[in-house]
Formats: sequence, structure tokens, C-alpha cells
Amino acid sequence: MTLTSSPRILLLSAYDAASHKRWREQLIELLPDYHWQSLTLPPRFFQWRIRGNALSWLDEPCLQEHWDLVIATSMVDLATLRGLHPRLAGTPCLLYMHENQFAFPISHQQQGRLEPQMVNLYSAMAADRAVFNSAWNRDSFLAGAQALLNKLPDAVPDGIIERIQQKSDVIPVPIEDRLFTNEPRAINRACPHMLWNHRWEYDKGPDRLLSFLNQLEKSQQPYTLSVVGEGFRNYPKAFGEIQARFAHRLEHWGFLARRLEYDGLLRRADIVLSTALHDFQGLSMLEAMASGCVPLAPDRLAYREYVPARCRYQSLEQDAEAEATAALDCLQGILNEPPTLCTPDAWKSSELAYRYRTLINELLTTGQGT
Repeated sequence: MTLTSSPRILLLSAYDAASHKRWREQLIELLPDYHWQSLTLPPRFFQWRIRGNALSWLDEPCLQEHWDLVIATSMVDLATLRGLHPRLAGTPCLLYMHENQFAFPISHQQQGRLEPQMVNLYSAMAADRAVFNSAWNRDSFLAGAQALLNKLPDAVPDGIIERIQQKSDVIPVPIEDRLFTNEPRAINRACPHMLWNHRWEYDKGPDRLLSFLNQLEKSQQPYTLSVVGEGFRNYPKAFGEIQARFAHRLEHWGFLARRLEYDGLLRRADIVLSTALHDFQGLSMLEAMASGCVPLAPDRLAYREYVPARCRYQSLEQDAEAEATAALDCLQGILNEPPTLCTPDAWKSSELAYRYRTLINELLTTGQGT
């Protein structure tokens, strides 16, 4: 890299799902002074993708070029990639952890996650810096990796977790400034508009949403409901039951393809609800909060980092019915005394751009000596 040229950054996304693509494109837009090139793989065939991405990219011409920095997402097998491409071995590498394979709840359809976990572990060891999108993501990764190392029979070096921890940081996926409101709006306390805006998968707790709605009906609290989010060909049966049983409550049902429509829904809803069993950052919650929604979330995961305590209900992962009762109690407290506007300003793009730029420049400076 010369002093007059733009630093060349290669951005690798081995499972370019919606949230990964969003972050990748947003980072490029936030930091236009660098020369960016992206290399991606489609988000399908999970087991093959996380284990085989280095092989899939074996003959990619751009991996033979000179780069000043490589940024890889958490699905990338960075250790194997650097081993197969000697030029990359001497290039500074930043690993961005959207999620970690130690903290996913296991569905009845899945086998053990040892292979994906080892990819995450080796990649974190191979990276010069590791960045997580939340403190909970970082802490659950470190705890999970330590638990795995403790099970291994022998020849495990000391201090592996400490080495990763020392080069780790937390920088969230930014929320666009345009979504933020500074104008408090009164929630409809008599008949609140509830919004559930998550992926239609088991780990987002649709069965817990069903339990909560059952409790809400029993309480005779009037409400309306919007259930939106990315759906798939096969999705949990709870969604069909919710649509059939609560049709009279529904404001909107299903995926909103047009961003303007979704943003409008965020501004109209009163309360954004999560029933998730896992959420490494919670972009949908953060976006809704930025738009003025009051959050209602379980007291677990990354929600503790930005959802006010009085808006978090007791986490009872082993008892969905008791958790639904706790969620209803929390909702009634919110309706009786609505909290003041609490937008997550520290997650704004304009706030986080400086942190990303500072980290990238540190790594670029380190790489100048190689």
C-alpha cells in the first residue's frame, strides 16, 4: 500500500444471508475511502458452506491478488483459507462474528455442532482481531469454546481463550440513522399494536409467541398484532395456529418485501415483542426501538445490553407457560406506566462508523510492516 493509494480490502462472506449482506454493504457505504471487493457464497447448505467455503474459493483469482486487509464473517473458515493461500497468511485479517456456533439452540432435526464450532474456534485463533456484534455473542463464544476445550482428551495448549479474548472487541451492526426518531409518541394503552418481527424459525420462539397470545386473550386486554419477518418454505407449525386463531387481531401477516412499508409499520406499532431463544444482536428489535416502539423482551441474550430492565420479562427457558405469564405481567406494567422514549443511539451508523474506521486503520498500520 502506498501513501497515495486507497487501501485494498477484501470482504469475505461465506454465507451471505440477509443480515450478513446488509452489514457488508453498509460497511462499504459507511467507509467509502477504501477500495473494497466482496467475495460471497449463497446462504444455503449450511453444513457444507461453513466447512467447505475455503475449498469452494480455492481457485478464486482475487485470492491471489495483493490485499492490505481481509475482513471475514463468522462463517468463513479463515484458518484453512490462510493456509491454502500463502499471500493471505501475511495479510492482516479481521474476523467479524455475526453469531457463534456454540450458542445456537439445537433443534430436534440437527446433529451435534462440533464441526461448525471448530471452524469458529480455528478462525478466531487465525484472525489478527475478532469483533463481535454484542457482548453476549462474545461471552457465549468464549464460554462455549472453553467448555469444548475442557472436553478434549489431551494435548490442549493453555491460554487459548485468553489469547482470543485479548484480541476481541464488540462493535455492533449499525442501525441506519434515518430510522431514529427524537419525537416521543404516546402508545395506545387501551388497545396496543403489538409487533413480532423476526425470522420465522424455531429459535425465535414462535411457540412462546403462541403461549403469550393465549395469556393475552385470557386477560381480556384488547390489542392488535402484526407478525412479520423472513419466512421459509418450511416453518414451525405455531405460525399456522397463530394465523388461524388470532385472525381477528391481525393488522399485518407475513413478509413485507418493500422496505418503505416495513419502516412505516415500525413507526405505527406501539410495542415490539421478542420471544427469542437466541438473538446474537437483535437488529429487528433495535430498528423498532429506534423508530419509537417500546420493547418487550425476555431477560436474556443481547437484550440486556439495550432493552431497559422494566421492559424485560423473566427468562424461563424451561417453562414456556410461566414465561408467557411473566411477559404478560411485564406488558401490563408498561401499559400502566409507559416508559420514556429510549432509542438505542449508541447503535447509530454515524456513531459506529468511527469505531470501524479506527479498527481498520489500526490493522492497516500493522500490515504495512509485513
